[in-house]
Amino acid sequence: MTTTDTPVHAPLAADFYGFQEALTPAEHDASARLRDFMEREVRPIALDYWDRAEFPHQIVPGLAECGMFGAMWPETSRFENSAVWRGWAALELARVDPSTATFVGVQSGLTMSSIALGGSPEQRAQWLPPMGRGELLGAFGLTEPLSGSDASKGLRTTAERRGDTWVLNGAKRWIGNATFADVVVIWARDTADGQVKGFLVRRGTPGFTASKIERKQALRIVQNADITLDGVVVDEADRLPNIHAFRDVAVVLRLTRAEVAWQAVGVAVGAFEATVAYVGQREQFGRPLASFQLVQDRLAQCLGNITASIALCLQTSRMQDADRLGDEHAALAKGFATSRMRETVAWCRELLGGNGIQLDHGVAKFFADAEAVYSFEGTRDMNNLIVGRAITGISAFV
Repeated sequence: MTTTDTPVHAPLAADFYGFQEALTPAEHDASARLRDFMEREVRPIALDYWDRAEFPHQIVPGLAECGMFGAMWPETSRFENSAVWRGWAALELARVDPSTATFVGVQSGLTMSSIALGGSPEQRAQWLPPMGRGELLGAFGLTEPLSGSDASKGLRTTAERRGDTWVLNGAKRWIGNATFADVVVIWARDTADGQVKGFLVRRGTPGFTASKIERKQALRIVQNADITLDGVVVDEADRLPNIHAFRDVAVVLRLTRAEVAWQAVGVAVGAFEATVAYVGQREQFGRPLASFQLVQDRLAQCLGNITASIALCLQTSRMQDADRLGDEHAALAKGFATSRMRETVAWCRELLGGNGIQLDHGVAKFFADAEAVYSFEGTRDMNNLIVGRAITGISAFV
């Protein structure tokens, strides 16, 4: 699509205070193209793929063309852009399909950022351009069967140096994209110094297996996997040399946590839009539901949650652009936005009555997907403890 073909970027009804105006003209155009792509190519198929728990690989080239992979890095950015735009893009993705937003977050935010921040110039040159084009796909292997919130101290996967190679042993769980990823960033604890290090494990490496987690009831399009690492040998050249301890991993998580907050807003917006459409059409007692005071009150509460969350996320992204974003700022945004999202989608489901639990009416998928977004990238409780540490100067972590 050429610049002259750029669709009109109409304001979202849920953007009640016009926060979209913070985007530059180029960012407006990019957001318009992304919204057009999501409406044309993703919305018509999302419910079917969600119901079947399958991933639509055919959308990957279009997402790449929209600049969704590696927008933050010079090797892969398609135009000069801000953290504000990248956050708004996460909102646009999630308001149509939270699973697609999560896929992009894993590919771009977690995997590519790990390579960009932790990798050598050679590794960046090797991996980032093809990943930015969507030709290679990645995954981020941190969470383990027995280690989630306590990943900084509880990581059990080990890495043992043997000459010019490393041997990895352990297990990972809930790893998005891992069943089809060309490369997985595996975080493991060095047996020599006890510090966490990062390794690029290629698909097909002996001893590496990824098995899809079945019977999942949120973000069903995302292909989460259990990973087993049984004597996996990785060359020293595939270790991320700028990762020396978990504090370096935390830098990646800080950046992605802020975008997950935006994603949470998108989930709330998607549910809100579907609900407004529904109550305008559904009649009870001879009148549309939208005409009842209690319904309008609930919609106003939903819009208040969305508005407050956008405002917080916008300032969080502006702080990131100014290089002033701390862990506590990203944590507060993620904890607050996901809590308000969870409340909002529950109210939306309530307004649809029994139809709120059926996929065809546009809210049930957001209601289910919200539970996963609420939990990953740090639960509300863990994020609030990060904020609490900043408030008091005392760490409540064990």
